[in-house]
Amino acid sequence: MPRRLMLLDTASLYFRAFYGVPDTIRRSDGTPVNAVRGLLDMIARLTTDYGATDLIACWDDDWRPQWRVDLLPSYKTHRVAEVVPAGPDVEVVPDPLEAQIPIILHTLKLAGVAVVGAPEHEADDVIGTYASTADMPVDVVTGDRDLFQLIDDERAVRVIYTARGMKNLEVLTEAPIVEKYRVLPVQYADYATLRGDASDGLPGVSGIGEKTAASLLGEYGSLESLLAAAEDPQSGLSAPMRAKLTAAADYLAVAPTVVRVVRDLDLPTLDDAGAQLRPITGGARAELERLGDEWNLGGSVTRLLEAFGRLK
Repeated sequence: MPRRLMLLDTASLYFRAFYGVPDTIRRSDGTPVNAVRGLLDMIARLTTDYGATDLIACWDDDWRPQWRVDLLPSYKTHRVAEVVPAGPDVEVVPDPLEAQIPIILHTLKLAGVAVVGAPEHEADDVIGTYASTADMPVDVVTGDRDLFQLIDDERAVRVIYTARGMKNLEVLTEAPIVEKYRVLPVQYADYATLRGDASDGLPGVSGIGEKTAASLLGEYGSLESLLAAAEDPQSGLSAPMRAKLTAAADYLAVAPTVVRVVRDLDLPTLDDAGAQLRPITGGARAELERLGDEWNLGGSVTRLLEAFGRLK
């Protein structure tokens, strides 16, 4: 079987599972397990339907890195539950979901799923690094549009987009991005910088929306070239647009670094991380089956065992 790497934006998926599966599903001690169930079912389906042979659950070791906040203080501000001066800020996470995260990690470990994070970086940066360096086709599973910047037809990197739910997954290559946003994936970070993104606390450039951002990048190619044109009196850029970009100069000096995912983290190799999927056997299988019964995980464990069992 040809190798294909699947990279999970894990938090994006377990949040979706938490809100998509009834929280009345609980262990005998009352702890909810809806996110655990939902995530295992997602992994079973995704790896089977898209032929993944290698899998990494990419993790937010720091969901709001200080270096990004230092550049752009508004970055993800609306999602902060508590500011921690000496460490990662605490994200707003519902208590019933917070209680399930250790269970998720333990279950993934038993299933042999590699979990990889990086200090002072988000899962997006882990995804960006593996997607940019893997020597095999890559599927990035996420509901986050920021990761559209990684799509690369030449390197067979695509996004399995979950924003419309697991019943309406979209497989995104370059063509659908161009059709919808009128920019290439390689331009997407610049596009997001210009038009802004309230979900990440990016204000964008006042007076520049999606259509204008796409039009400017279509004409100038990149934000760097656009800003060079704004400084060149002979460029032909309109005076009103020049004024908008000048007014946003401080923001535009830092936002691209915040928006672009890191692609060169020092991470374990795929082999060292244990990315290659294998059937779940022996003691790990027995323990997973036991916990499936004890933790009321229903058929999700069975479906995961079957999905990984195809890789004999």
